[in-house]
Amino acid sequence: MRDLVLGLKDRVDFRVIVGETGFLVDELQADGVDVVVTESLQRSVSPLADGRSLRALRREIRGFLPHLVHTHSSKAGVLGRLAARSCGVPTVHTAHAWSFSDGQPWTRVALSVPVEWVIGRVTSRFVTVSAADAAIGKRYRVATEAQVRIVYNAVPDVPERAQPGAKPCTFVMVARFLAPKDHATLLDAFARVEPPSRLWLVGDGPEREAAERQASRLGLGDRVSFLGARGDVAALLAQAQVGVLSSRQEGFPLVVLEAMRAGLPVVATAVGGIAEAIDEGQTGFLVPRADVAALAGALIRLAADPGLRRRMGAASRRSFVEHYGLARMLDQTLSVYQELVPAPGGGGAAEQAAAELPT
Repeated sequence: MRDLVLGLKDRVDFRVIVGETGFLVDELQADGVDVVVTESLQRSVSPLADGRSLRALRREIRGFLPHLVHTHSSKAGVLGRLAARSCGVPTVHTAHAWSFSDGQPWTRVALSVPVEWVIGRVTSRFVTVSAADAAIGKRYRVATEAQVRIVYNAVPDVPERAQPGAKPCTFVMVARFLAPKDHATLLDAFARVEPPSRLWLVGDGPEREAAERQASRLGLGDRVSFLGARGDVAALLAQAQVGVLSSRQEGFPLVVLEAMRAGLPVVATAVGGIAEAIDEGQTGFLVPRADVAALAGALIRLAADPGLRRRMGAASRRSFVEHYGLARMLDQTLSVYQELVPAPGGGGAAEQAAAELPT
């Protein structure tokens, strides 16, 4: 969202509404973006807080009078679309990963699909970040073919570049220590990789201590480094030789693109849209969900072959430049906006969007 807002702010007048302060608010405000913090807008379900959030969102929409509302994340997506619809404003919702995606517990799927189906009836356009997510939304009839537009995630380029053929081989995974990320499978797999290969785990979260205990039980000692939350991820990726993402469920993760941007081969779980980013055997390796043996095999192969790492890293960088530059994502997102905001004299956006809503 930060990259969209900052990349399009010369062409779109944004007001960003969030539930808490932090780096996102700081970066947007530093660039002159109008940001409103609505503290009642939180992840957890609370009828009282959600009611306050809905009223606050309606006030902001009526005060700002936008041509459209673009929502992100499940909770804000539901409340934001309801508030916009009640004000007669068309909506775009980006499904970064559906709450009912493959790999989610059946109980969560059973609870979330009916809610998403209802809210889908008042959504003008869905943006999915992969073809896999588009297919899932249509499979559950939450989104229709006419509503969905696929816009792959992208990240801005940076100057830092890796040397994937360097020794010893350092694997790096950048991820929060919380489901659906699967650090446990990665640690079990890495235990089968011979020294002097190393593993860097970048990030923090409630399951970090459990991962540290697991690494100790496996006797990995100094070979695994827990680096915590970092603001220099691009530099860390440039110091590594292989990017890794072990996960049970994903949309189209930015960390894969960041590793490709650095020129790293990537080993990742074949979930969500990851297979659309990684060219199997060319830019990296894909492994099944929670498959320790398959993940270990891919890590061992890359650790033992600097030439393979160099070839895959170069192909990974080329793929990033050709397909995942920020300008493409910005232009495609703007095109979605323009579908809902007609040219001057073409009638009201709300009326047009309402006419297109599924029945």
